[in-house]
Amino acid sequence: MDKEKVQKGEWSLTELYTDYDDPRFTADMAELDKLIETLVKKSQDLGGDAKQTLLSVLKDFEALTELSGKLMLYVSLRQSACTTDEKASSLSDQLSGKFSLLAAPQTRFNQYVAGLDDLEELIASDPMLKDYAFLLRNTKEDAKYLLDPKCETIIALYENSGSDAWGNLQSYLTSTVPVEYRGETITLSDVRNLAYDPDPQVRKDAFHAEIACYDRIKDAVAFSLNSIKLEVLNRCRLKGFESPLAETLHQSRMTAATLDALLAAMREYLPRLQPFYRHKAKLLGHEGGLPWYDLFAPLSADGEKYTRESAREYLLQRFSTFDGELTEMVRTAFDEGWIDFYPREGKVGGAFCAEAFPIRASRILTNFAGSFDDVVTLAHELGHAFHNLNLYDNRPLNRDYSMPLAETASTFNEVLVMNDAIRSAGDPIRRRALMHEQLSGDLQIICDIYSRFRFESAVFASRDESFMFPPQLCEMMLAAQKEGYGDGLDWTEPNDYMWLCKSHYYSGGLSFYNWPYAFGGLLARGLYACYEKEGASFVPKYKRFLKAAAVMSAEDAGKVADIDLTDVNFWRSGLEGLAKEVEEFGELCKLG
Repeated sequence: MDKEKVQKGEWSLTELYTDYDDPRFTADMAELDKLIETLVKKSQDLGGDAKQTLLSVLKDFEALTELSGKLMLYVSLRQSACTTDEKASSLSDQLSGKFSLLAAPQTRFNQYVAGLDDLEELIASDPMLKDYAFLLRNTKEDAKYLLDPKCETIIALYENSGSDAWGNLQSYLTSTVPVEYRGETITLSDVRNLAYDPDPQVRKDAFHAEIACYDRIKDAVAFSLNSIKLEVLNRCRLKGFESPLAETLHQSRMTAATLDALLAAMREYLPRLQPFYRHKAKLLGHEGGLPWYDLFAPLSADGEKYTRESAREYLLQRFSTFDGELTEMVRTAFDEGWIDFYPREGKVGGAFCAEAFPIRASRILTNFAGSFDDVVTLAHELGHAFHNLNLYDNRPLNRDYSMPLAETASTFNEVLVMNDAIRSAGDPIRRRALMHEQLSGDLQIICDIYSRFRFESAVFASRDESFMFPPQLCEMMLAAQKEGYGDGLDWTEPNDYMWLCKSHYYSGGLSFYNWPYAFGGLLARGLYACYEKEGASFVPKYKRFLKAAAVMSAEDAGKVADIDLTDVNFWRSGLEGLAKEVEEFGELCKLG
């Protein structure tokens, strides 16, 4: 562990490598080349005994997954912490180039699996193949969308200089753009964090500074978005997907019936959720809707600011009532350098959790500024880490959970923290402040996420016909936001540049990374209701659900928790609870 970095609130990466010239890094890069060469050769002759062929290739892919995951994790974490790290950018490109060589052997292997008429008999004949039953069955299903190996290789190679490069450009521009705020230059992350400042003038000035800075980079980022979405559309057509959304559902191992049920329930409840913003506006002294610059205005009764240390103690206390394993993991994360806390120039904005399975850990990036919302963000990312922990003992190729289930453990952590805090609040003003924090987050994953889904749908629908310059993208963003927020917001000063700063839009391989937040949030509320009903006996079932998320479809994983995800009434149950909380918040707002 790099104790010096940990003391400064930065993550420790020495458990992976000490630097790019670490002999372990050099040796692993060489070993990666050997593994790739081995797989390329094997894939060219997949004859012989089918069982032994499957076992041999799967073992090679296991070794490759462990090694490539470790290398790419180190490089990507270095790049996220400092986007101007030229060596990280260079190595990221090198690794992407190496991985693209796997497209052909992966395609050949997938086609080989798809051609096995006796796949079920083979699965039943060996413990390792039984472990990989879900993977092998999906591989057979996925084969219908595979092109020939040469085409798959070409696509993978062109993605390096296409969507991957365009996504890196957006990340670089948003992390380095100078923001002029009150006579000084700060980062975009810094100015966005001021949206949570208790001073209303600070929030307003920061909002105007944020909007102004986007003018510097809007054209380049618009080109990034247009290029990525066109690449996705073309790839979907080549592979036979009806649409990018159909591809996302397929990747998510989820049916359209589940998504339709979720979205139908969200649309139905939006009118009962949007008044939250008008309640808050009135409390802050505004007539009508809430100004965008006050969207995240705190209502803390005591104005408490958290340090890294006090956030640690707060979370340990809250999680200790749920599960000892979760509590100990949180302690380890804080004490052993899993977390890079503070914003700084060149560091990417937002927050994420990256699995570090080779060292049985995770790494978390935040831009911690001390607000209660930042504490909740830490809880959220630690939920991802807890999901990872429950997958440590899965086989290497059984550790990727589908996108819809990716936000469940993280949001469950948020519910644990917020519900406990609200219950503990005796003073009604304090209770109102905490309810505000919870509803702010919950409605973000309903109202805002709904608008993001509508925006991305509109972008894909328009991209074939036209190139969308910044004014058009802003117009589309505003229309989508009005659907999500309705008359809850004041639209005289909108933030219609939200398309520019959200990295979720800028992935060629992961479209529609928006509705999973709503999915995870409402699913987490359903799981929490089970916990309230069942108590401690629910915790083992919850952990089984997290483990199942990597080896089952979304619907089958839901069944582990006794939930039917295709039933619109399930989603209504979570939304009904939120609607009642909005009503209670409105009553508390009358206290003045």
